[in-house]
Amino acid sequence: MTAQLAEKGTHARVPAPRGPQPPSRSRAPRRERAFDDVPRWQIYVPLGLYLLFTLVPFYWMLLFALRPAGSTSLVPWPMTFEHFDKVWNERSFGVFFQNSMLVGVATLVTTTLIALSGGYALARFHFRIKNGFMLALLCSQFIPGALMLVPLFEIFRELRMLNSLGSVIIAETVFQLPLSIILISGFIKNVPVSLEEAAWVDGCSRFRAFRAVVLPLLRPGLIAVGSFAFVHSWNHFLFALMFLSRQERQTIPVGLNTLIGSDSVDLGALAAGGVVAAVPVVIVFAFIQKWLITGFSAGAVKG
Repeated sequence: MTAQLAEKGTHARVPAPRGPQPPSRSRAPRRERAFDDVPRWQIYVPLGLYLLFTLVPFYWMLLFALRPAGSTSLVPWPMTFEHFDKVWNERSFGVFFQNSMLVGVATLVTTTLIALSGGYALARFHFRIKNGFMLALLCSQFIPGALMLVPLFEIFRELRMLNSLGSVIIAETVFQLPLSIILISGFIKNVPVSLEEAAWVDGCSRFRAFRAVVLPLLRPGLIAVGSFAFVHSWNHFLFALMFLSRQERQTIPVGLNTLIGSDSVDLGALAAGGVVAAVPVVIVFAFIQKWLITGFSAGAVKG
């Protein structure tokens, strides 16, 4: 009797069949698309549009600089260099080029040396007004250079430095220093202090340890800071326009402005002058791009 009841209870718990069941579909884990899975046209089309947008103005400038005056061809053929001869000899662009190069190199050297010493002090020493000084450096980046033209003009006039390239070099260096000091300070913080301490134990002074241990490791950062100081001073227009009135002291940006007349514009000469102004910058970035990327990568994250 007990066995029969147990058998009935067992049969009662068995569910009745409901017909054929569909196979269960387990959701596959969502996989992110790898770079190799992206269709190539999604990469090349945006890059092609960007290059087209970037390179067309340069081609247009070369076209006006190399084709003869009065030509409407979209291809610079027959090619002529009369516009370059005109701006280099008749418009004194050789003198402007020399002045711009002097201002750029001097600004590069002075900015790098002063920023190196200031950045080392901020990275290695602790003093009471350190945070306030850093805040002042950051706030100075919000002041446009045009607001300082009149005070700087008065200062240089009292110092009898007007129509001198030294006035432009000082002004450019002063406006490049805040950001340069901050960048150099970040680069130096990435160099472990233990390397300098090991050099001190070996008998090196602080300056010798910095020169032998820290300075070689700062090469990418120094190149990044120096290149931006050079390019900014090479392209800057306001300081040279305000402080230099003599033609033999003017720089390339001011020289380009003299090619724009009140009634007409010599497009061929203006384009040739633009090419002359752009070539040094292109050469600089072509040679230092590897160091530039390495420098900004080193200063982006503190190790």
